[in-house]
Amino acid sequence: MQIKKFVAPTLKEAIESMKKEFGGDAIVLNTKVLGNGNGKRMFEITAGFDNMDLTGTADRPQKITSGVNDFEAELKKLSNKIFQQKRGEKSVSAQMPESRKSNIDFQNIKDNLIKQDINRNLVESIIAQLKKYPAVLNENNLDEHIISIISSMIPTEGFEVKRNAGPKVIALVGPTGVGKTTCIAKLAVISKILHNLDIGLISIDTYRLGAMDQLKIFSEISNIDFYVAYEPADLKKQVARLKKKDIVFIDTVGRSQNKPELLEGINDYLKAVNVDETYLVLSSTTHIKNMVDVALKFKTLNYNGLVFTKLDEAISYGNILNLVSSINKPVKYLTNGQVIPDDIIAADPNFIANMIYTGKIN
Repeated sequence: MQIKKFVAPTLKEAIESMKKEFGGDAIVLNTKVLGNGNGKRMFEITAGFDNMDLTGTADRPQKITSGVNDFEAELKKLSNKIFQQKRGEKSVSAQMPESRKSNIDFQNIKDNLIKQDINRNLVESIIAQLKKYPAVLNENNLDEHIISIISSMIPTEGFEVKRNAGPKVIALVGPTGVGKTTCIAKLAVISKILHNLDIGLISIDTYRLGAMDQLKIFSEISNIDFYVAYEPADLKKQVARLKKKDIVFIDTVGRSQNKPELLEGINDYLKAVNVDETYLVLSSTTHIKNMVDVALKFKTLNYNGLVFTKLDEAISYGNILNLVSSINKPVKYLTNGQVIPDDIIAADPNFIANMIYTGKIN
C-alpha cells in the first residue's frame, strides 16, 4: 500500500487533494487537526492506495477504513521475515556456526515485555519464537522481529458497507463511562464527511442524565437524523424510519457486567431489530481482570468486535494483547482523545503491536 499525508485549510480540500492524486480508490487511514502557530487550524489526512474500489455499489462493498487483517498472510510475512527459510532448506540457525550466532539478551527482552503489562504466558510464547532462530537476530532488527510476532497475535477487522442495500445497523455496548457516545459521534462524522454516507443515530440511553442531549446537539450540528427509543418496540419503529440510510448507529446505556438483568434489558432492545454488528467498547485503562470479566459477561449481547478507548490516558497497552488472546475477538477501532472526528484510529495489527511494545501511541 502506498501511504501519504495531505494537509489543507479544510477537511474537504484535504480530501480533494487525496482524490486528485490517488483517485477514487484511496483509503482514509486517519485524520488530524494541526495548529500552524498563527491560531489557525489545518486538517491532515493520512491516505493509502491499495487498488480497492471505494465508490461502493449495491454488490461491491465500500471500504470505510483500513485495518483488515489477513491472519494467514501476517503469519507468512512473519515467517519470511524471521525464519528466512525456503522449502527443503535447513534452518539458518542450523547452518550457522555456533561462533557466529548472535548473542541476544532474552531475559532483558522478557523484562521489557512484562513491563508493558503483557501476560507472562504470552511473553514466554514471544520469547520461544525468538529463541528458535537466534542467528537471524541482531540489535538492528530485534525490535522489528518482536513487533512482527506481536502483530501476528492481534486479530483486527475492517469495516464495509453496501450502498443502497438498506441500513447497516451497528450497536455499541459496554460499561458506563468508557466513551460509547463519543465513539459513535466520531464514526458518524467520518462516515458522513469523509465517505459521503447517509447516517442515522438512535439512542436507547434514556437513563443517564445528558446522554440524549449530547447526541442530539451533535446530530443537529452534523445534520444527521437522530431518534430516541424508550422501549424495544420504539427501536424497531425508529430503525424503520431510517430504512433508507447507509448506516444506523445505536447508542446503548452503560451497564455493569455484574448486573445480568440489566444486560438482558439491553438485549431486549437489540433483539427487536436486525443488528448487523455489535462492538464492545472498553477503556484501555481498565485492569485486565476487570476487562476480561466485562468481555465474558457481555457475551450475552453477542458482540463481534472490540473498540479500545482512552489510549491517551493509559500508561501501557499490553492488556489489549492479553484480552484479544483470551477471547479471540477482532479489534475494530482505537480512540485516543475527545476530539471529533480526529481521535479515532482504524485497527491495524502493526500499529497496535508497535504501541504495545513501545508503550507509545505515536
